Amino acid sequence: MSFSSSDDDSQQRFALGLVFALIALVVASVVGTVVVQRGMGGAKAPAAATAAATDDGASVRVENGVVKFYFATGKADLAAGANEALADIVQGVAAGQKAVVSGFHDATGDAALNAELAKNRALAVRDALQALGVAEDRIELKKPEATQGSGSNAEARRVEVVLAGV
Repeated sequence: MSFSSSDDDSQQRFALGLVFALIALVVASVVGTVVVQRGMGGAKAPAAATAAATDDGASVRVENGVVKFYFATGKADLAAGANEALADIVQGVAAGQKAVVSGFHDATGDAALNAELAKNRALAVRDALQALGVAEDRIELKKPEATQGSGSNAEARRVEVVLAGV
């Protein structure tokens, strides 16, 4: 009987060791993810120097007074440098103009889901403007006549912000 008891103890120790190893792996993964995200979040790219959206990541550009936010597939997360890119828009609103926000989507996937995603992206930009002190009544969410954006799919997944007179 003592031989069988020894086998049970070995199996229990093995199972317990496996459980602890899995817990340690999960904790290490979570800590590693937090460290990586904090390291990336601190770097801010200048808005005007951000390259065109040619990949599947988020970016922001300012072209002729139009702020263009590009989004990763299926995402509504703003790129680093969003606040800096919106600085001229915020100044224009303070001078009496209105910020007009329009969302576009690419040609891939379900049209209804894409339209909803374009709306959520526009709302994310609106929220960023409000966080910078722009009053809600100074922001116009405008649905474009053609919500499918032009250019490559990466360029089509965008929100544009322009200033308009009141």
